[in-house]
Amino acid sequence: MNIEDFREYCLSLPHVTEKMPFTTVKDPYSREVLCFYIGSKWFCYVNIEVFDRCCVKSTPEDAEELRMRYEGIRPAWHMNKRMWSDVYFNRDVPDKTIFELVRQSYELVYQSLTKKEKLALGG
Repeated sequence: MNIEDFREYCLSLPHVTEKMPFTTVKDPYSREVLCFYIGSKWFCYVNIEVFDRCCVKSTPEDAEELRMRYEGIRPAWHMNKRMWSDVYFNRDVPDKTIFELVRQSYELVYQSLTKKEKLALGG
């Protein structure tokens, strides 16, 4: 997995936008974080320089199960640890599974958008 393939996959999902919202923070790692959004909410983010992991959302039950199954899935740094997980690249999580987790995160976040936001996206 590389940043280009990962970014291309995220942007292939309907109505996804991207931005780097932390470019002015003091933490060097956070300054290089690229977030992928559906509407006004992000569903995934990744550091574009280090490219060591991505962060995705899931249900609390799925998050717990995934963390038990994979060494490369841990509670997310600076996020709600019940629902957000860091998924480490080049560990025991297959690329196909990472893409599935990104897609599930996208769908979960899409469902949390307001009716007005969904309508603005054509949904």
